Amino acid sequence: MEYREDIGFQIRTLSHLVKRTVDQVAFAEQDDHPTGVQGWILGYLYENQGREIFQRDIQEHFSIRRSTVTGILQLMERNGLITRSSVERDARLKKLELTPRGVELHERVERSIRQVEDRLSQCLTPEEKATFLTICEKIRAHLKE
Repeated sequence: MEYREDIGFQIRTLSHLVKRTVDQVAFAEQDDHPTGVQGWILGYLYENQGREIFQRDIQEHFSIRRSTVTGILQLMERNGLITRSSVERDARLKKLELTPRGVELHERVERSIRQVEDRLSQCLTPEEKATFLTICEKIRAHLKE
């Protein structure tokens, strides 16, 4: 079966290529870098630094099961990207916070994403980019039905 005509195949291939390029730009000479999901969690925590964020918020926001999130957060904590600390009102709740290393890593990834986005935009006219984004939104909406 030929996959080149499949929209899903093209989306997946582009997604992997973009992620690989972002990782190369951000972590050119480093072996230890966050996985894709860890990167998204770092970004979520970075954008919500003024709020108390708990594991259940991560589960809901990213639609990830509790057991999966637990493993991801434990690894991120071991790698020095986040801390988990109890809150006064309920010792069972563990507030998630970025460490300075987590902040630096997120900012590095964000810079590389901007560089890759600029590179992607260079090969498209403004009209082509607008059409691409419209098509992506149309597909996303249809899949959510």
